[in-house]
Amino acid sequence: MADKPTSKLNPSPPVRTEFSFDPIENALQAYKDGEFLVVMDDESRENEGDLIIAGCHSTTEKMAWMIRHTSGIICISLPGERLAELEISMMVPEKNQDRHRTANTVSVDYKHGTTTGISAHDRSLAALALSCPTTLPSDFTRPGHLLPLRARPGGVLTRRGHTETAVDLCRLTGLPEAGVLCELVNDLDDDIQGGMMRRDQCRQFADKWGLKMISVEILAELRKKNEQTE
Repeated sequence: MADKPTSKLNPSPPVRTEFSFDPIENALQAYKDGEFLVVMDDESRENEGDLIIAGCHSTTEKMAWMIRHTSGIICISLPGERLAELEISMMVPEKNQDRHRTANTVSVDYKHGTTTGISAHDRSLAALALSCPTTLPSDFTRPGHLLPLRARPGGVLTRRGHTETAVDLCRLTGLPEAGVLCELVNDLDDDIQGGMMRRDQCRQFADKWGLKMISVEILAELRKKNEQTE
């Protein structure tokens, strides 16, 4: 089951003569329906593709599949005000030395129905709990094995990061604002160095699994267009 996310291997992946992203409308519907998206950031930034799924749609099977095909360092992006409500503090309160100023908090585990916190089952429960508006600070232990990230106010219009993308995708689809994300990596059978998937490799992966693929920039352009007409 760990090899089957929301859709099975695509028996007839498209034959592409040139690279293209999927229509943003189709991607948003897939996200709302509980599917993973493959999201690229700019080639001049990290040039990485992340798997992103709404935290409220997390399951053990989806989490296990995500862990298998990514770095395994699973994060969940939330607005700063929700992190404050849950009393989840920043990992580095001052002098963040990360190149892109990724806003990592302390890691957490969900207290109830879990064991060590590292399994796909336990991390999925933590993601679901962080997506639930009634969850309390006392429902978590710190440190843990799921890594919350603080999305900046303004989302991708303020910072073109996967962190902000994950929350914006939830907001645009009417889902609780908590998006699970992790970087796609090459299988060691394909890349003995264990490197990151780049754009074309991410496209092949998305086609192989029948997933929609967009970019952070596409989402930012959609937001600018929508908010200019409001």
